[in-house]
Amino acid sequence: MTGEAKPVIEVEGLRVDYWSQRRWQNVVSDVAFAIGRREILGLAGESGCGKSTVAYSLLGERRAGSRITGGKVHFEGRDLLKLGEGELRAIRGARISFVPQNPTGSLTPSMLCGHQIVEVIEYHGIARGQQAKAAALELMRQVGLPDPAAAFAKYPHQLSGGQQQRVVIAMALACRPALIVLDEPTTGLDVTTQWRILSLLDEMRSRFDTALLYVSHDLGALAQICDRIAVMYAGVIAESAPAAELFERPRHPYSRGLLASLPRIDLPPGEHAGLRGMLRRDELPAGCRFAPRCDHAEAACVAEQQRLDPPVGPHQTACRRWHELALGEERGAHVA
Repeated sequence: MTGEAKPVIEVEGLRVDYWSQRRWQNVVSDVAFAIGRREILGLAGESGCGKSTVAYSLLGERRAGSRITGGKVHFEGRDLLKLGEGELRAIRGARISFVPQNPTGSLTPSMLCGHQIVEVIEYHGIARGQQAKAAALELMRQVGLPDPAAAFAKYPHQLSGGQQQRVVIAMALACRPALIVLDEPTTGLDVTTQWRILSLLDEMRSRFDTALLYVSHDLGALAQICDRIAVMYAGVIAESAPAAELFERPRHPYSRGLLASLPRIDLPPGEHAGLRGMLRRDELPAGCRFAPRCDHAEAACVAEQQRLDPPVGPHQTACRRWHELALGEERGAHVA
């Protein structure tokens, strides 16, 4: 964790199951991390790895057909997993905000954009009447909407996708929350708009003194904005490191595979050295969950559960062979 010594939020041993195929199946296992003030933590991984489940747990959200079987989520002196619905409603929006993947689906189509921000401000008792409207207009200006007054009086469908997302971000910032959880917030946006939204979030975390959890499968987006990245696979964290270090020296074979899957201009079209196979939760071994897709797996990898190594430094890896693999690469580089 970077920034403040005391984390804004701290997750310990989170375990979540889903009811599927007439039985409970584990989808998140022993996930742990902390986020400091003004810090952006990225949560990366393929679809189905458990990223969104972790994100919703930071809001105390329990999805239908799910159960939390272990762990704690410490926030401002309380464990969110033990709070009642009334207590959680007081925290959501006010102290922890959420920015979803699809702004169109999260905005009320029959309500003016400005009124939706005013509603958040009034609901949480920040201001009322004309003061609430003035606060909403100021938020719309701060998130970079070109003409706040005009945007205030428009319905969501009259704004572009990027402008809609800025309205959602304004709503998330309305109460000056301590933490904002973002679930794939730039998916579906063009590259230029995506860059503008990422730049906005980077600016907002400093201006509003806010911590962010940024959930995405887009490693390019995470590289642009995150201080640290935790890589998830099949419900567990495989690797956690400062963003620059993860991209320069990934340790876990899964992290390496993800990075190798990124498009490269030095390879012919359609050619890349990435991951083989796909995540199949019904075929996970007792040991390392990535072993069925790993080119370096041994018998012990399949049998022995892998955990993040002790937090001696900022880079942690859940792979029993990462030292050996890194040494082999280093020797190969010297020979070359």
